[in-house]
Amino acid sequence: MFRELTPAFALAISLTLPAFAQDSSTPDKSLDVRSSVGDLHVGKDADAEKQGLPLYPGARLKQDKNNDSVNFGLLTEAFGMKLMVAKYESDDPPSKIIDFYRGKLKKFGKVLECHSQKHDGDVDINDDKDSKDGSNTHKELKCDQDSGPVVELKVGTEDNQHVVAIEPADASKGSTFALVYVRTHKQGDI
Repeated sequence: MFRELTPAFALAISLTLPAFAQDSSTPDKSLDVRSSVGDLHVGKDADAEKQGLPLYPGARLKQDKNNDSVNFGLLTEAFGMKLMVAKYESDDPPSKIIDFYRGKLKKFGKVLECHSQKHDGDVDINDDKDSKDGSNTHKELKCDQDSGPVVELKVGTEDNQHVVAIEPADASKGSTFALVYVRTHKQGDI
């Protein structure tokens, strides 16, 4: 029965998310669905604190027409995923924000510093099958590029990661940065 309901649950999610994303009349609106198949949360209530990080002093939530902050969680018996993205701006240069978050991310493990031309929001998620010895694989994070003005601080593994992407502001002094948290698991990972 569970296998039959999972596609229906996925269909319901795919139909609900676009309508939810287009409704900007209430920015704090969230959607919570609990069922015997699984639980779903979709909202724009992502922030630094919910990701386990302090907010950089003086930073402001980036105000743009898209309000790209998202808090998405899906939990079923077979798999689960948590994705949180929050974008901020600061009057401080990128170097100060990099130093601040490099220190704060250390509590999650070894911090990797990557450089790219543009932060495009790609986050690697481990979708490999179990390893040959039967244990689940947890791939280390890596840099895809290593040159450019955008600095990405990464920590964790592909299935449990924190990323802070910092770049110079477009039109003025200062910086913009995004805090990203991704956690995935398959049945048996917990």
